Amino acid sequence: MPLSTPQKSALAWSAVALLLVLALWLLGPVLTPFVVAAVLAYVLTPLVDRLDALARGRMPRVLAVLVVELLFILAVLGLMLLLVPVLTREWPLLREQVPQLLDRLNAGVQPLLAELGLKLAFDTASLKPALMKYLNANMEEALGSLLASLKIGGSVALTVLGNLILIPVALFYLLLDWKQLVRRLLELVPQRLRGSYDSFVAEADEVLGQYLRGQMLVMLILAVYYSVMLSFFGLDLALPIGVFTGLAIFVPYVGFGVGLVLAVLAGLLEFSGDGGLTRVVLMVGVVYGLGQLLESFYLTPRLLGERIGLHPLAVIFALLAFGQIFGFVGILVALPVSAVLLVAARRLRQRYLASSVYRA
Repeated sequence: MPLSTPQKSALAWSAVALLLVLALWLLGPVLTPFVVAAVLAYVLTPLVDRLDALARGRMPRVLAVLVVELLFILAVLGLMLLLVPVLTREWPLLREQVPQLLDRLNAGVQPLLAELGLKLAFDTASLKPALMKYLNANMEEALGSLLASLKIGGSVALTVLGNLILIPVALFYLLLDWKQLVRRLLELVPQRLRGSYDSFVAEADEVLGQYLRGQMLVMLILAVYYSVMLSFFGLDLALPIGVFTGLAIFVPYVGFGVGLVLAVLAGLLEFSGDGGLTRVVLMVGVVYGLGQLLESFYLTPRLLGERIGLHPLAVIFALLAFGQIFGFVGILVALPVSAVLLVAARRLRQRYLASSVYRA
């Protein structure tokens, strides 16, 4: 039985999609810097266009691209430097105060266990030396392992270094020629499918753009909120931990949990005197409790909106599923592909509801 024209078209597009998936799977390590650059180019192109428009033709586009890319690189380096105080300060404090923390933990847990009728004893005397030995040797062993791995696996180090150089170069050319690339891809679409294609891409771009812009605004507001609120409680590392918590919200629930653990650990180490545990519990309960309420009941509904349709659980599943199948490249393309699949699912649902099969 010969296939009709729509069936042939659907088969052809399915073959193209299958080839793209196969290419991502087989060429993942090679494609990684280019996919990273493409995702960044999609996000940063509106900034380049805005700067180009503000200059009103007096600034060459290549200069606008250089300014935006340089600002982005400086922002990334600044965020990375914010985490340095957490590592350089908390690790020595952790090694110094682990014995006291274990004693306070044992003293606080034992009465609770006694009230529940449980008789459990923690052998802190033997646990302290083992834990201190691990903490004292861990940093030296980690550095030794890192140096050994760099010597043995030089290709891995060269690959990382090559990607760090290749990504900015690829990002520059993609930002410079983004409109031309989009136009050339559009030329490959058959004329009879142009209307459907334009409508589909516009809707997918709107969904993904709204999600990314809204999520970035939520991250910025929460980074400021956590930094200010933690500083009110006297936490010395309020700025790096607050900024990290706000930015890590991009991964729903996981980022919030990691930030909370960092705040608890830093609080226990800094507020080591009497009443320190109560102060930490109060700080975490107020700051992170109000932060979760602010995010869930005000920021997310107002700035993201229900009409976007990318549920937090869907985001988590997409990141895990694409990461498991395609590795790091899968994590990068998870959200764009999810937006496209969301739009496709909406349209299939509309067609089904309008079909004779549903109305029968």
